[in-house]
Amino acid sequence: MQHDSHAHHSARDQNADGTAHLHGEHTDHGGQTDLSSHTDHSSHEGHGAHAGHGAPGGSVSWGMAAKATLHCLIGCAIGEVLGMVIGTALGWGNAQTMALAIFLAFIFGYSFTMMTILKAGLSFKAAVKVALAADTLSITVMEITDNSVLALWPGAMHAELSDGLFWYALAIAFVIAFLVTTPVNKWLIGRGKGHAVMHQFH
Repeated sequence: MQHDSHAHHSARDQNADGTAHLHGEHTDHGGQTDLSSHTDHSSHEGHGAHAGHGAPGGSVSWGMAAKATLHCLIGCAIGEVLGMVIGTALGWGNAQTMALAIFLAFIFGYSFTMMTILKAGLSFKAAVKVALAADTLSITVMEITDNSVLALWPGAMHAELSDGLFWYALAIAFVIAFLVTTPVNKWLIGRGKGHAVMHQFH
């Protein structure tokens, strides 16, 4: 019986061309199956969870959404402050200064994203397309929010750069814009849109 078992084991290895080992099975000479070497597929679950970041239906944390929003906020803040400084220096009115600030907020917001994409090796044209897809809605919501706060804040629009009111109101406006935009980014990333298109370039 032992010789038959050896023969059967050998034939199985030859005929299956190692298939039994690929499935993690090991048959001993007594004919019992040892599943202790079976490969744990939990690693595939982890891979799926990673791939699910930004995919439709994927789980998106508030931290991920906040990071994406902060990325936009930095670019918008630089652009807005620069626009206000230029507008004030040139003696422009509130409408002209705000228009320039908003324009530069979009430019700097997109530029921050494009720098990351260009470092990943994409062409300038491709980087522009990704930046537009990643940041447009986020920056739009942010600009509408913070400029609305400034417009409604008594005296904020008429304050000079040297006035504490200007900087205090601007800081509060950015905080409110951040709080409003973060849920929007969370919703977008969870559907594979917005900053979800950026994950492959990090």
